[in-house]
Amino acid sequence: MVKIRMRRTGCRNHAAYRIVAADERSPRDGKFLEILGWYDTALKENNFKVDLERVDDWLSRGAKMSTTVASLVRRARNPALKPHHARKAKKAEEAK
Repeated sequence: MVKIRMRRTGCRNHAAYRIVAADERSPRDGKFLEILGWYDTALKENNFKVDLERVDDWLSRGAKMSTTVASLVRRARNPALKPHHARKAKKAEEAK
């Protein structure tokens, strides 16, 4: 089975990730089938890019997404959405 998940790149203490389609049996940073995007934790704005056309193609073939990648795809499809932690902080701020 194919999974769409993140593959860690970058150096120590500066994580960056590639969004890849990979066999679920391969290790996290191992062999993959195709690079579908990237995610850089160091950037504040525009910190990820996902090729939605290729993601949809893999999903139509039966691939499954990890929860983190599903969140990034959801945000790529609707740019007005904020990350989960930003929504949580805003709710806490409004409650005060």
